[in-house]
Amino acid sequence: MNITTAVMVQILAVGAGATLTMDIWRFLLLKVFGINSLDLSLLGRWVGHLPHGRFFHAKIAGSERIKGELLLGWITHYGIGIGFAMMLSLFWGAAWFASPVLLPALTVGLATVLAPWFIMQPAMGLGVTAANAPSPNAVRLRNLAIHLVYGLGLYVSALALNWLIASIRFNL
Repeated sequence: MNITTAVMVQILAVGAGATLTMDIWRFLLLKVFGINSLDLSLLGRWVGHLPHGRFFHAKIAGSERIKGELLLGWITHYGIGIGFAMMLSLFWGAAWFASPVLLPALTVGLATVLAPWFIMQPAMGLGVTAANAPSPNAVRLRNLAIHLVYGLGLYVSALALNWLIASIRFNL
């Protein structure tokens, strides 16, 4: 598949916008309900250990800290969000960005939950689908919710980008 520069910019903007939507959701969960759903320093710690050949941790919170792990976690978080946005063009074509539809965005959002369930959570010591967490079903529900929010963010971000592009063209 040949992805043009314009499509790459759309993927970048929509992926970043969807990830920002997740972050706004996470912020609201924390401020309104006191729920801290994701510690990005732990994500950075996990990624920081990868170059040293350490993929699995008994408990990532107990693993040695990595210098700059919070920044690395934020960069990784947005990189993953942008990378997952590429699934829209791969499965629904680049035309999806010009004419976004909600169902494909929600489908991608829901599909992205497979990465934490089957890669990150086991690697960080939580087990497959957070089976080793103190409240696995609560974690799973939060995972599903935040990934659906990501999917909604894909859709809303694509709409916003189209509005912005149309506004710029109209004013030229």
